[in-house]
Amino acid sequence: MERVRGTGKSLEEARGFYAKQMAAASRSADPRLERVFAMVPREAFLPPPPWHVLINDHIVETPGSDPSYLYQNSLIVLDARKGINNGEPFLHAGWIGAVAPQPGEHVVHIGTGMGYYTAILSMLVLDGGSVTAYEIDVWLAAAAARNLEPFDNVTVVNADAVAARLPAADVIYVNAGVVAPPASWLQALKPGGRLVFPWRPARDIGIAMLVTRLAAGFSAQPLSRAWFIPCVGASEDARTIRRPGYRSAWKTRAIVLDVEREPDDSAVAVYSGLWFSSQPPA
Repeated sequence: MERVRGTGKSLEEARGFYAKQMAAASRSADPRLERVFAMVPREAFLPPPPWHVLINDHIVETPGSDPSYLYQNSLIVLDARKGINNGEPFLHAGWIGAVAPQPGEHVVHIGTGMGYYTAILSMLVLDGGSVTAYEIDVWLAAAAARNLEPFDNVTVVNADAVAARLPAADVIYVNAGVVAPPASWLQALKPGGRLVFPWRPARDIGIAMLVTRLAAGFSAQPLSRAWFIPCVGASEDARTIRRPGYRSAWKTRAIVLDVEREPDDSAVAVYSGLWFSSQPPA
């Protein structure tokens, strides 16, 4: 099928099939997911072509500037020196399905990169919802602000989200690995709010965790394996009091603030300010 500068029926088909795959990967019955993934052009949130695809620590350059190359489950390099890519689509589709952003909600996106998944999240909280997107890297924050200019409900903040006081949020979506989430992130969740983050308590452990604020506390559910670059200010071992083993980490069912309750026999991992429990919130 002929392609002309990446436009035409072949790109439409590639984007449409990609969107169907994202909807399936989300494990969600929300019909909006397929529509939104089809609507937001991935190429608008990437460096200029040719693009560099990361596969098993090897970089493969696309043969040309046809955006059809981008509509697959691939990692696209944003900054090779810092090891930053734009995220695996299947993984993010699963996370988005898990946190289930709803119209009117407020999302805090930590580690927005160049803004692709921020744009997806912003579409899912229309009408009336908004996204506050934090990016600590100056260059990436500037690129995200440019790329997201058409999205009126997004505010890009060039700041350290670990040190910042986060606004109250229905969803906190974290794209950098943390040894333990700051207590302030949990406290920023509204009742019923959801936090998804890559937990990296040890070199050989990388788990996507879904946390939900309930009346009884913070429930926690391991979703899948997840490996992200470290989150500045939240990836150091200084806060670690007791590190989990690989098997015990997967048994986590709650996160408890130590001002609420001291660690007990159910403690899987203990940090300054909070601990992970194998028991659901009481």
